[in-house]
Amino acid sequence: MLWSIIKIVVFGALVAAAAYGAWFLLELDGGVQIVMAGYEFNLTPMMTVIALVLLVLAIWIILKLAGLLIAVLKFINGDETALSRYFDRNRQEKGYRALSEGLLALASGEGDVAMAKGNKAEKYLKKPALTNLITAQAAEMSGDRKKAESVYKRLLKNENTRFVGVRGLMKQKLSDGDTETALKLAETAFALKPKHGEVQDALLQLQAKTEDWKGARETLNAKLKYGTLPRDVHKRRDAVLALSEAREVLEEGQSIEAREAAIEANRLSPDLVPAAVLAARGYIDQGSKRYATRVIKKAWDVQPHPDLAAAFAEIEPDETPDKRLKRFNKLLRVHPENRETKLLEAELHIAAEDFPAARRALGDLAEGDPDARALTIMAAVERGEGASDAVVKGWLARALSAPRGPQWVCDNCHHIHAEWVPICENCESFDTLSWTAPPAQSVSTATGVEMLPLIVGAIEDKSLEDNEESEDDHSDVVDAEIVEDEGETPEEPTEK
Repeated sequence: MLWSIIKIVVFGALVAAAAYGAWFLLELDGGVQIVMAGYEFNLTPMMTVIALVLLVLAIWIILKLAGLLIAVLKFINGDETALSRYFDRNRQEKGYRALSEGLLALASGEGDVAMAKGNKAEKYLKKPALTNLITAQAAEMSGDRKKAESVYKRLLKNENTRFVGVRGLMKQKLSDGDTETALKLAETAFALKPKHGEVQDALLQLQAKTEDWKGARETLNAKLKYGTLPRDVHKRRDAVLALSEAREVLEEGQSIEAREAAIEANRLSPDLVPAAVLAARGYIDQGSKRYATRVIKKAWDVQPHPDLAAAFAEIEPDETPDKRLKRFNKLLRVHPENRETKLLEAELHIAAEDFPAARRALGDLAEGDPDARALTIMAAVERGEGASDAVVKGWLARALSAPRGPQWVCDNCHHIHAEWVPICENCESFDTLSWTAPPAQSVSTATGVEMLPLIVGAIEDKSLEDNEESEDDHSDVVDAEIVEDEGETPEEPTEK
């Protein structure tokens, strides 16, 4: 729109300038006198300008006729292509002029103009490799997807333009949501140009989306080979793909293959928490407790995580709370000031029924940086120390509306996931999940009881019996579950 206005303004200015120039010449006194071969010509200023224009035009026509005459003479002398070359030269000039105008129109966002110029260029040049691409892009810009698709299909017939056609069709299928066809086109485009970064990314995304983990790892290796991916990023993403492959094999019941794939994923990226957990459980199944401990400790050194603590507890499922607390010191002394470490230590002390130690381990988390898990632990501590039901219910009430704390959050769209996945469920980005606290507006509420991890060991039979007796009251269930983690029987049912 702006370009059209500018052209109208420029045209109006030129017309005004021409009119002013003509008026100025008419009002101008004097003239030009030409004497030649005894003849004298007196020209006014206006006639002089017109004569000069006619002279230039005559010279141009003479040059054209001279070129045609030379071509005819060459043809007469045996050059059979002289005349065709002469006329083709004129056609090429018009074609390339239309092509350049089409490119300018495309850059300025005038899809209809670009399409018209592209068709004109094709008429004169007869070179679809140059003109079809402009026509296709102009058709997409104008919203004529059917026209664009037909042009891309024409590009497939030419060896030099086949990649452009495949890539254009792939992008159309991606926008249409036709994943299956887009994947086939991406594979074809990758075979034609394996170094093309955009095609590599599209193929990797589609392979991960369709859970073709083996193919995705091959594509990832190609990105490393051709220098489109840093080595450290490749190592991390290869581990993610290996972990996804291991989980898929595990779902199929092939435990040995899944264990080997999980160990491979952990080797590639020891700090990847899901890989470390899966590898540790594979070692536990093998009876290799020492290797399982080493894997979990190495991942814990990078980032403490409740899933790592749960897997560490599975190494010795039948140990007493006191022995478990002693064994967990290997993890607790690594990052003593970390939030996860404090929460874990408090839960272990609750399991051992050492409630003052649990309060000391928790520190000021329940007041200074509360979340549902910290507040639930605080409620369990108060119950264990004999606080009134009103105090315990107060902590539980705060836990119901408190943030849930760190979760698997997509770095791209901030979508929250219940568990780690290789591809975001919302924006479908690959390897973008991080264990972090979600933005405040994205936090959902949950009962604090659900936040206690399964690391407190076995519970007393008497506590289970009391839970069965209190099923008719929802608040009784809440208190019973807290006491289960404390290893203590509830003294009196309470209402929430």
